[in-house]
Amino acid sequence: MTEPSPTILLVDDEDSVRKVLAFPLEKDGYTVVQASDGEEALREFAATDVDLVVLDIMLPRLDGLEVCRRLRATSTVPIIMLTARDDELDKVIGLELGADDYITKPFSIREFRSRVRALLRRAKAPHVAGDAGERIEHEGLTIDVPRRSVEVQGRPVQLTYVEFELLRTLASQPGRVFSRRMLLEALWKSADYRDPRTIDVHVRHLREKLEPEPRTPEFILTVRGVGYRFRDR
Repeated sequence: MTEPSPTILLVDDEDSVRKVLAFPLEKDGYTVVQASDGEEALREFAATDVDLVVLDIMLPRLDGLEVCRRLRATSTVPIIMLTARDDELDKVIGLELGADDYITKPFSIREFRSRVRALLRRAKAPHVAGDAGERIEHEGLTIDVPRRSVEVQGRPVQLTYVEFELLRTLASQPGRVFSRRMLLEALWKSADYRDPRTIDVHVRHLREKLEPEPRTPEFILTVRGVGYRFRDR
């Protein structure tokens, strides 16, 4: 039986932008559901089984940041934020609210398609080759790779796709130091177009969810001037 094509919710208030972005996505075989404002986006999300959301920040009625916040309250669906300008604050706020990736307008269709494929690939493939049956356990932290589930002291913790992959990458090789660029490449197969500080935001989110005291982390440690490592056993 053929698997159904992934469904992408495309949210932008400009009809011309939606047409430009929907065409290559549909050409790649995806089903595209469109919305032109934040409230419509939430309605479409509730009514449709969505695999990925492409979300513009500047939206009428309810802006993209608020939509992202509401989606993250109930879902781990991958989210790509679109920013109309190279505004560092927009990017940081979007990531802080739980977006998995961002892309700044104007951008090439090739880059856009690459970002979409990367996130959908992560979402579709729950584990990589050789991970079957793998469980990573470390002082109360349990990572069940095939099930993509995480527990801390027996308490389930909900992570986004990118947060889970970041944690799995670090925890699978405790003690190894990863630079930010290495982590970008591990997560997306490329560090192109991405600010290395994106990793810092996702690490902060992980610490807030996993660590008893995020400011003095026990699991994910900072290696000054280099990047991060997972604590040795």
